[in-house]
Amino acid sequence: MRIHIATDHAGLEFSHHLLTHLTLAGHEVVNHGPVSYDALDDYPGFCITAAEAVVTDLTQGVEALGIVFGGSGNGEQMAANKVKGIRAALVWSLNTARLAREHNDANVISIGARQHTIEDATDFIDAFIAEPFPGDERHVRRISQLAEYETTCTINGTPLSS
Repeated sequence: MRIHIATDHAGLEFSHHLLTHLTLAGHEVVNHGPVSYDALDDYPGFCITAAEAVVTDLTQGVEALGIVFGGSGNGEQMAANKVKGIRAALVWSLNTARLAREHNDANVISIGARQHTIEDATDFIDAFIAEPFPGDERHVRRISQLAEYETTCTINGTPLSS
């Protein structure tokens, strides 16, 4: 599987670990930056570029996921979710990592690099990658509603705004 990763300065050390860990697990890892420490770098460009790459790969039939991280993971998740077709989930436990795939078919996860040990964050990522999306009708229906709103600002053909 191709895994796209991005961070900011807060997650740079973790990104080095993750590149090695995921490569050894047999994944093709694409690092969208940064590659060197800059305390003033900005995460949106890195995370949006990674999310766009996930969408491009999925559109071309390439099995791909994304992982974005920073100090809290919040801004990185918000940035990734700006990309049409991305469902990025903030993960803080093994359970949220699994449920992101099982219930939401998340294609990107975000983790707070300052909130977890490298070992715990790595476990969350491994769980996320390993968890299949079972395709239960209720989850497919809800994901379809999100995609519909993303393009038409309606759900089931009904505008939500007055």
